[in-house]
Amino acid sequence: MYKQEFEQILKTKLPKSALIYGENPYAMEQYINLYIKKLGAADDKLKLYFDEYDLDQAKSYLSQSSLFGSTNLLIIKTEKAIPKKELESLLEIVDKNPDNYMLYIYYGLAKDIKTSMSLFRNSDNVEVRLFEPSIKESILVLQNKAKHIGLNIDYYGLEYLTIMLGNNLMLCSNELDKLSILGREITTNDIDELVFSQTPLSAEKLLIDVCNKKLMLKSINTLLDLGEDVNSILRATQNFLNQILLFQAYIKINGVVSSQDILGYKLPKHIEEQKATLANRIKSSKLLKAFEYILECELEIKSASAPQKETLLYSMFIELQNIL
Repeated sequence: MYKQEFEQILKTKLPKSALIYGENPYAMEQYINLYIKKLGAADDKLKLYFDEYDLDQAKSYLSQSSLFGSTNLLIIKTEKAIPKKELESLLEIVDKNPDNYMLYIYYGLAKDIKTSMSLFRNSDNVEVRLFEPSIKESILVLQNKAKHIGLNIDYYGLEYLTIMLGNNLMLCSNELDKLSILGREITTNDIDELVFSQTPLSAEKLLIDVCNKKLMLKSINTLLDLGEDVNSILRATQNFLNQILLFQAYIKINGVVSSQDILGYKLPKHIEEQKATLANRIKSSKLLKAFEYILECELEIKSASAPQKETLLYSMFIELQNIL
């Protein structure tokens, strides 16, 4: 089911177990907090996040009586799909005890849990697919958050913040908490001065669209409207292509991908997979041609007059999409 249907169910009851996956980490955290609050499970919950997951520990926890006669809430977060047989054994224990609940928050690829989805398709065990919210949906969420914490910020301020942070609801929500400390109305000037711009992330989304032949010129408008100059966008473009080339070389040598080894830090799973996909798909000859073209454009743009720079930038991305 989708988010809207799940929200309707939550108005009347909490499903005993839920498999929640997709592209909305903020909503995932909100559902975890909702379960904890409604079940009064702040003290009785067990969190098994990523490498902490252990089947025996999970089964032992669900099999015991809750400490204070309330509920047992098992929360599992993982990027790796839990084997179907293990899920069956956990759901069996959950279903036997009315005081047991389980949330399975999955961050990996949907195809890897396809065989397990059937276990979560009844009134007590639900499967929920989440999608990345639109800008308008994010602003609505942030309006409710601002109202809840007593922060005075108008629609346009929230829109500006959302675009600046690449529609990352988690980051936006955290920034609202920080801005609330000021105790006054928040303006776009405050956001410019106090919020760290996520332009590299925004530029990266633009470049992924270019590689996928889905360039939208309004994405370039957005970067420029946020005050980013042409030179910073050029640097982000060169850095992105360089990373794709590094991913390509690493995969050819090792047969697998590891952003930790390639870049020295671990990327979010979906970004790592996006770059691996591009590295496998784009030929080395095309990447080298793209590098040469960007260098030519850099010289042309830097020697052009100010009014011409943006026009040349648009032309660069259109041709870059043709090359890749």
